[in-house]
Amino acid sequence: MARIAGIDLPNNKRGLIGLTYVFGIGRTSAEEILIKVGMDVNKKVSDWTDEEVAKIRSIIDEYRVEGQLRSQIQMNIKRLMDIGCYRGLRHRRGLPCRGQRTKTNARSRKGKRKTVAGKKKA
Repeated sequence: MARIAGIDLPNNKRGLIGLTYVFGIGRTSAEEILIKVGMDVNKKVSDWTDEEVAKIRSIIDEYRVEGQLRSQIQMNIKRLMDIGCYRGLRHRRGLPCRGQRTKTNARSRKGKRKTVAGKKKA
């Protein structure tokens, strides 16, 4: 089992898909990394040698992945909230910040709907 950036890559997957288990590496980045190493993208993770894994690790060290990337994202959100811009205010209130409608949808951001007592009919 290959361990890269603190993540155990699944043995039964192709290398291209296996690398995407690392936070911050998508399909495009994974393909670029494997081409730099000179490996076949369809080669399974279980077939990788220790030398190939070491080469992949050295290339991934150039990327910002896992904890480093997560902390950078959190710092960016904190900066937006501190300067008080629109996106920062939406983050602070827990609402969507990319222009989605909130009258009917946005349940995943707003949370579970709370029922409000209706008026009595006279």
